[in-house]
Amino acid sequence: MQTQTLIFPAQILRGPGALSRLGEVCRRLGQRALVIGGHRALASIGDMVKRQLANGPVTLVGSEWFGGECSDTQIRRLTQRVLEQQIDLIIGVGGGKALDTCKAVGIAARVPVVTVPTIAATCAAVTPLSIRYHDDGRFRDLYPLAQAPAAVLIDSDVLARAPLRWLAAGLGDTLAKWYEFRAISHQNDALVGIARSSQANSLICYDVIVTYGAAACQAVREAKASPALDQVLDAIFTFAGLTSLMSNGAHAAAAHAIYEGFTVCDKTCNFGHGLLVGFGNLCLLALENRSDAEMLEALALAKACSVPLRLSDIAPLDAAELEDIITAAIQAPDMDNMPATITAASLRAAITRVETLAGRL
Repeated sequence: MQTQTLIFPAQILRGPGALSRLGEVCRRLGQRALVIGGHRALASIGDMVKRQLANGPVTLVGSEWFGGECSDTQIRRLTQRVLEQQIDLIIGVGGGKALDTCKAVGIAARVPVVTVPTIAATCAAVTPLSIRYHDDGRFRDLYPLAQAPAAVLIDSDVLARAPLRWLAAGLGDTLAKWYEFRAISHQNDALVGIARSSQANSLICYDVIVTYGAAACQAVREAKASPALDQVLDAIFTFAGLTSLMSNGAHAAAAHAIYEGFTVCDKTCNFGHGLLVGFGNLCLLALENRSDAEMLEALALAKACSVPLRLSDIAPLDAAELEDIITAAIQAPDMDNMPATITAASLRAAITRVETLAGRL
């Protein structure tokens, strides 16, 4: 039996008002904090973070934009800033790229990281993994980390106020946990306990979204936290995170490879990781030759969760741009996890089938 390392976040706080506990969390972790995040995240909750740290032993040294991409350039820049300012605690705020950058900086500077997601677009807030990009936004690689965040604050009051498209992205990315795990189950002929746990959590993700996904989207449309939204946030962050943490590194397949293909095109690279993975889920089912009935059921669920069903929902692409995306997708490492070889022709046919069936809804 091979040695496997499981790395979990030390603490997860979730529910309405979770951000109000930031001060008590931080005082156990450091004395000099730097907030790093996206422009919108810093603008939306920066003052709340300041208030939470105002009367405690933790000094808020300042705030810093994460740089727009989780790239080596930004990781090095921010690591230098942390070292120069003698920062001993990073508070990461924002979406997946911002939080992935903060986690990588935490490793490089050897300081703990607290993540505060302001959009529910991926499980990045909880995982010991960063997705690195080149400075121009093209996918570079998956970067495993030696530690997970020291604490994660999932505040549904904050997340309910984010644009719906980001919850839709989280739903698409989280549905992939089940669709992709099922597609690559051939790699686990005899599922041991750890792999079974990953599989079980991936199915929980799917079941929760089937039950609560549409109601959670409605809560976000109304900008009000709700029990349904909390259930879906648990799926997006906690159950999806557990699926990744316990999968022994193999939990992605064609849906993520298709996303990686989209990153080579200027029109689509910034559309949203989970939204593109969500479209990739549908193409994955087509690549598996699932029945029309199963495909239509998946399409209806994706539609209820505001996931794009057609290329035109993502961007107007000409033939050359689509071919570049397809070529990059079939060459992406995640595509190698599929049980059969995927060709440009088979992926092109899968996209066509998804779009044809979407027209029947």
